[in-house]
Amino acid sequence: MASALVTPKSAIESVEERTEIGLRQRKKARLRQQIIETSIKLFRKHGYEETRIDDIVQALEISQPTFFRYFPTKDAVLREVGERGYACICDRLRSELSSKAGTEERLRRLYVSMAKEVETDRRLWQAVVLSGAMDPVRSAELRGHEEAAASLLREILTQGQKRGEVTRAFPVVHLAEFMEGLYNTVVRQWAVDLTGPHKLTERVKSAVEFFLRGIRS
Repeated sequence: MASALVTPKSAIESVEERTEIGLRQRKKARLRQQIIETSIKLFRKHGYEETRIDDIVQALEISQPTFFRYFPTKDAVLREVGERGYACICDRLRSELSSKAGTEERLRRLYVSMAKEVETDRRLWQAVVLSGAMDPVRSAELRGHEEAAASLLREILTQGQKRGEVTRAFPVVHLAEFMEGLYNTVVRQWAVDLTGPHKLTERVKSAVEFFLRGIRS
């Protein structure tokens, strides 16, 4: 009976090995997050084009090979921001789908709230635009995220058609593409137009009203 209470040496070693692996994984996850956070700070401070990988590794006191083990380029860091951006958009779209508001109110509220958030962090979103970090054409891994957001927007428009609030003259998939393209064009232009007006929210409001006039049934 006493021998049954003794833990075999192999079992102890197995537990220790799993613990060590778990610690290494957590350490890697922490460093990865630190690289993302430090890169974002530098993009905000110096801009996308003026921030080099050298600046990031020096700030973190790591080597370039260490950086490259986590991200192949500085653009890849920004794709993390792009993925988070799509996640935020999907959350907002789901929130609108769960509301009882009409289609026009949903779309106004959705796009104005997104514009306000982007406007408060112009330097970072300029970096996102310049790097193509939310462009599913340039970043294949983002296509699933973009499609998830597009699907939710199509659902809002489909509900609008069923309510008689949205024209049935055009397929919902085309209407969603028009609105996405309109919003993305406005944001891109605003992000890189450093000498022009900086009121993104006003530009987006105008774009949404233009779209709404065209889709009314």
